[in-house]
Amino acid sequence: LSEQGCQIAARTYRAWRSRRPAGRTHSDAVTVDRIRDIAWRTDDRGRRRLTPEGLYGREKMRALLHRTCLPGVSVGSVDRAMKVLELNGIRRCTKIRTTIPAAGGKRAGDLLNREFTAPAPNRVWVTDFTYVRTWRGWVYVALILDVYSRKIVAWHASTSKTVELVMIPLRMALSEREREGRPVVAGELIHHSDAGSQYTSSALTGTLDLESITASIGSVGDAYDNALIESTNGLYKTECIQTTVFHAGPYKDLSDVEYATLGYVDWFNSTRL
Repeated sequence: LSEQGCQIAARTYRAWRSRRPAGRTHSDAVTVDRIRDIAWRTDDRGRRRLTPEGLYGREKMRALLHRTCLPGVSVGSVDRAMKVLELNGIRRCTKIRTTIPAAGGKRAGDLLNREFTAPAPNRVWVTDFTYVRTWRGWVYVALILDVYSRKIVAWHASTSKTVELVMIPLRMALSEREREGRPVVAGELIHHSDAGSQYTSSALTGTLDLESITASIGSVGDAYDNALIESTNGLYKTECIQTTVFHAGPYKDLSDVEYATLGYVDWFNSTRL
């Protein structure tokens, strides 16, 4: 500074050298380090990759820090740290309409009436499917969510949206519950869906009857009647399909979608806040 013509008293310089960083400066630096450790990892090739937790917004990131390593971290500290790291969370994508109602015929009524609660596992399952664009065309992914646990109990991806798209995950869910020693009790489970032709088909309704599962179907064109699984589909599209966290590069075909979905469902069920 003296070389530039600025006269600084020796006492002023010594005071500056001995001054300790402000408490907030130190705590913010710690928060930045912790979030950096959470939000990125190094893959097998030495490349820096965003983790699933790196998709969190400020509220979820603060909750994760509270739970794991910084129980006293403030909202402001998390906000400033995420700005430094250029982490903004991820925004929901726009939903593509997938419900094509069956023409005519009778269908089950809505037993939930937008009350997405359950007293125990295997009492209410909600289900729907969504679209994923790949180089080779559309892939359809059907999810089944247990309302009590809020976990995905089964999923299936296919290049066609026939009734098998929704039948296969139902069979998988029933089989997995049986294998885990928590079989579905006859007459206790409600299977709730939208009014799409796959869910009102005789094949699916016949299977539900055979398994003593009660069908419940929302009204045509009203997403709120199946809001819980609609929200889960939105998270899946936003956090899995629209990022490179679970699959690097574009989706070329069905196998790419299956690979990403497998990783996402495991994270969703075991780790996601």
